[in-house]
Amino acid sequence: MLQKLFEPNVPTWRVDLGLAAEAEPVYQGAAATRIYGGPMFNIRYKDLAFFSPGEGLGYNFLRGSNYRVGVSLGYDNGRREADEYDHLRGLGNISLAPSVKLFGSYVVSKSFPLVIQADVRQIVLGGADGTLGDLEAYLPLPGSSKSFVMFLGPSITWANASYLQRVFGVTQTQSLASTEHYPVFNVEGGTNSVGLGFSATKFLSQRWLLNLNAAYSRLRGSAASSPITEAKVQRGLSLSVVYHWE
Repeated sequence: MLQKLFEPNVPTWRVDLGLAAEAEPVYQGAAATRIYGGPMFNIRYKDLAFFSPGEGLGYNFLRGSNYRVGVSLGYDNGRREADEYDHLRGLGNISLAPSVKLFGSYVVSKSFPLVIQADVRQIVLGGADGTLGDLEAYLPLPGSSKSFVMFLGPSITWANASYLQRVFGVTQTQSLASTEHYPVFNVEGGTNSVGLGFSATKFLSQRWLLNLNAAYSRLRGSAASSPITEAKVQRGLSLSVVYHWE
């Protein structure tokens, strides 16, 4: 969004390829952390289409110098019993499933480059099978430059009862099957987390860059009260080395 505002002549193709490592909770509400790594990519065609693991495969059907509205196809990771052994035993797996997202972004102005983003996601064809929404904002921090850029901003996530029941609820069958003997727990839809994100990118050269992302969130409502939840505070960290050309 900010590149389009400050550099209106967007290149036809922009491609980022690299390697990334990430640490995140094993599942939503887990105290344990999982560390994994692998290749990453971010491919963009003009200001029309994009493809990346984080954003999915998408198309911006409304575009302006300081706004963008589009739709994308991504996926929800689900959850496996084996991820936390006895703690999840008997609750069953939540399979990986596709999700459809409608999103919009808006930049206030060049003099005050606050980016505001909102999206609604529907998980389809199984998995957690529910609806989620996000509202977030971020702003470049003092000390940023063309070779070193930092962003910071808050976020809030909402989910409907169907999604939260699948992820944080405990049915009668699950209660009887769980090795932890969880009580039956029914959820209500609503705000399930609030958070704060930080991103820093250092351009090592014209083509190579180093990116660090850190996230902090706190579960709320039924997500925080669930007997499955071990830790209400969730943290994530990722580091990537990327080759960029356009």
